[in-house]
Amino acid sequence: MAQRILIVDDDIGFCNLLGRILSLEGYAVFKAFDIRSAWNNLNNEAMDIVLLDLELPDGNGSQFTKEIKIKFPKIHVIILTGQADISSCVRSIKNGADDYMIKGEDNQKLLNLLKEQFLDSFKIANDGDKNIADKNSIAVFGFANIIGRSASITKAIDLAKKVAHTNATVLLLGESGTGKELFAKAIHNSSEARDHSFVAINCASFSKTLLESELFGYKNGAFTGAYKDKKGLLEEADNGTLFLDEIGEMDLELQVKLLRVLETHEFIKLGDTKVNKVNIRLISATNKDLKAEVEKGAFREDLFYRLNVFTIELPPLREREEDVILLAEYFIKLFSQKLSKHIRGMTKSFEEHLKIYSWKGNIRELKNVIERSVILCQETVLSEDILPFEIRTGRYLIMGKSNSPYDLTVFERLHIQKVLMTAHWNKSEAAKLLNISVSTLYRKIEDYMLSPEEQN
Repeated sequence: MAQRILIVDDDIGFCNLLGRILSLEGYAVFKAFDIRSAWNNLNNEAMDIVLLDLELPDGNGSQFTKEIKIKFPKIHVIILTGQADISSCVRSIKNGADDYMIKGEDNQKLLNLLKEQFLDSFKIANDGDKNIADKNSIAVFGFANIIGRSASITKAIDLAKKVAHTNATVLLLGESGTGKELFAKAIHNSSEARDHSFVAINCASFSKTLLESELFGYKNGAFTGAYKDKKGLLEEADNGTLFLDEIGEMDLELQVKLLRVLETHEFIKLGDTKVNKVNIRLISATNKDLKAEVEKGAFREDLFYRLNVFTIELPPLREREEDVILLAEYFIKLFSQKLSKHIRGMTKSFEEHLKIYSWKGNIRELKNVIERSVILCQETVLSEDILPFEIRTGRYLIMGKSNSPYDLTVFERLHIQKVLMTAHWNKSEAAKLLNISVSTLYRKIEDYMLSPEEQN
């Protein structure tokens, strides 16, 4: 059954366009242009997700979110806003919204977000552990949700558990896609601040001016377009946790102001003279070498030492070989259920290719590869032939026979392998199909290290 999405927006043109995009993706789309008609849809149809505008003719989207969650707690709500007004979005999240998107951003971001929400729904519905029955429970965003048993990830988890019960500032280091925000949420949900807000922002997504206004807030008239007072994320995170992702991208002038907050717990809104007090736990993350950035003059040394109170390095996936299959099995279960397929696992060859591949995109890349494989799979197990080209050839390249995936020998190896599979490894038949002698085929099998096990 197609998942049901309700779009609530008074911009009829936008509503129709977004509805068309989602319909083409296979979703069942319903539309409402005000809160009253939205209620009619919610009461008459079993919705999975509501895409909700903040400003509606007959009410406020943030308050409506709260009302939806009270009556329909299992429905996911994603806020759509025409402005980068993150404080309003955070307020909505405190009222129960699951996430937010800024109108005009890449539609693919919204589609990816929807996909994640439906996967979360599946995980909650299909996991029998009572501790993860609630999406907002500690278990779902806790350490139990971090998959892995390798020494490197176990060490990182142990460190995170130890610091979670303190109020120490934490710096998470690691490549993109290694799970830094997941760790930040786990630390927050294991801390004494678990009942207060967890507020996250990616510093690389905003200009210096916009990031400053979002963090500190502003007074009416502080600049052109500031028509009313606005709370900043520091206030939203008061008594809770503020997570600053990609902090290495923060402007130097803004770093000075953040340093003051860490040292004095005080800040001043843009356009204001009043000093505000705030009590936050700061967790920051970066994929940059901050020490090198300090030496280049691109990051303040004093702020670095304030952030570097307790550092946790998250290992890249290529250093967690024994975790690759665990993660792959987890994603296979999620995607096969989502796509209503009965996939029970992977071939040995499929597993070997996953283990050897370098995974520059880390867990995020592995997740995408498994989703693609599940979509393409016509059998009950995932086999090597449905893997992307760069992964299928990875084993051969690493063994030293080629330095480039564009090498003609790579294509020849793949072609011979497919012909052998077609001929069920009957060498004489394969040689005829390839129009080469049997002795030449044997030599190429040896040169290319081909074996029947690769198709099992």
